Amino acid sequence: MLKRTSLGITRNGELCRSVDILRKGDRVLLRIPEKSGCHLEPNSDISVPVIFEDEDIIVYDKPPGMPVHQSPGHYGDCLANVFAAGFPDTAFRAVNRLDKDTTGLCLAAKSRIGANISRENISKVYYAVCCGKITAPMRVDEPIGREDGSALRRIVRSDGKRAVTNVCPISGNERYTLLKIILETGRTHQIRVHLSHTGFPLAGDSLYGGDMSDIGRQALHCGEMRFIHPVSGREISLSSPLPDDMKKIAGGMTKL
Repeated sequence: MLKRTSLGITRNGELCRSVDILRKGDRVLLRIPEKSGCHLEPNSDISVPVIFEDEDIIVYDKPPGMPVHQSPGHYGDCLANVFAAGFPDTAFRAVNRLDKDTTGLCLAAKSRIGANISRENISKVYYAVCCGKITAPMRVDEPIGREDGSALRRIVRSDGKRAVTNVCPISGNERYTLLKIILETGRTHQIRVHLSHTGFPLAGDSLYGGDMSDIGRQALHCGEMRFIHPVSGREISLSSPLPDDMKKIAGGMTKL
């Protein structure tokens, strides 16, 4: 029996996204909230920087505190509301999704052709500030699954799905390390879970044990994106600088 959820799409009882791949036999359930307050309304009062745009796709530089999709408590201030204000007659199709407090590059399709971008053809580089001192690159290959009794928190567990995270330290001090991170898989909270599991939680990540002394959200930023344009076939390479709160922590760090 499917697990009930108050909002969103489930595949075989687990929350999923509109861009996730379905397999034969999968059962998909779409639950639409009945409250009129959950209706997707355009919000032109919020301005989000646009890094790239053409007829088929748009790439935003998402700020912290903004969910990509509607969620409880965020029915009018998510990235989908911003998109609806700019393109009221176009369905919002987020190709990559960032956590509410993760900043950086977020790609959305403006057309059906744009929505055909394969996630396998999108490469992303994340930048993070973790607690503790990492002095050498590491590859974390540990399965991730939902923690029993929690709808949000994930943990490393033997019966989870394989997850691989490549971590390269850039600079640091005795308290923090600035990291460059490349994912081989895309599990929910993957970077946050893997770094916490290895003893180096993200600064500001209260859910996974991070020190919140110097930043009030997880210090994670999608800073680079590269993909093949679905129409022109040309390679698009984009970047976004570290946000100010992460710059403040990283300031004064020495190269490792």
